[in-house]
Amino acid sequence: MTPAPMEILCADRLVKRFGGLVATDQASLTIRAGELHALIGPNGAGKTTLIHQLSGALAPTSGTIRFAGEDITALPIHARVHRGLVRSYQVTSVFRRLSVLDNLALAVQARDGGGLGFWRPARAERERYADAASVAERVGLAACQDRIAGALSHGEQRQLEIGLVLALRPRLLLLDEPLAGMGAEESGRMVALLRSLRGEHTMLLVEHDMDAVFRLADRISALVSGRVIATGTPDEIQGHPEVRRAYLGDEQGEA
Repeated sequence: MTPAPMEILCADRLVKRFGGLVATDQASLTIRAGELHALIGPNGAGKTTLIHQLSGALAPTSGTIRFAGEDITALPIHARVHRGLVRSYQVTSVFRRLSVLDNLALAVQARDGGGLGFWRPARAERERYADAASVAERVGLAACQDRIAGALSHGEQRQLEIGLVLALRPRLLLLDEPLAGMGAEESGRMVALLRSLRGEHTMLLVEHDMDAVFRLADRISALVSGRVIATGTPDEIQGHPEVRRAYLGDEQGEA
């Protein structure tokens, strides 16, 4: 018998209250190592609040979050990043006046525990920039690695954001609407990039583009009124009557 995939993240009965408003209501979610797991839901479903809790930006009112077997419920963002749980916008410190390669090299330096001092041994500098160049190629930016980040198109800047996360060698990427604001061509490139990362990196994807979600995800969880009402394969979710009523007719807007 094939062993079940390891669960790298387990959120158990997360509740988040803002005064009288219950934003997440006993929400439970498990992410398996190596999968691309998508979280979908209509406006006001609580997706953003749930992701904030997983990343450490918000503390849950009750419930627990375990990552790689460790209870991280009370850990701050930086401690979660150190353990390999990284949300894309957390690293979005894109330095617009620096080149793509310099941005990625700074992320590599941060991963290795280096400060932002100006002097580095020549060998360490070469290794860092070689690593940064490898990441640039991985996210499709090799041809423009010497360009200033602020001159990149919107889609290229989102690719750079993915690169900054990858440079940290995360164990789980939390990707919050990576296709937002993109045209068809840029969306196609991002979908291709995310597809190429499947299996190589564990990802939790929050995305309103349902076509992309069903093309990319190994499993999908559907959130409504702060609760996860269903988790399954794209086919299972697409055919789930509650999900069809609650989600698939509402693909626009923010959570």
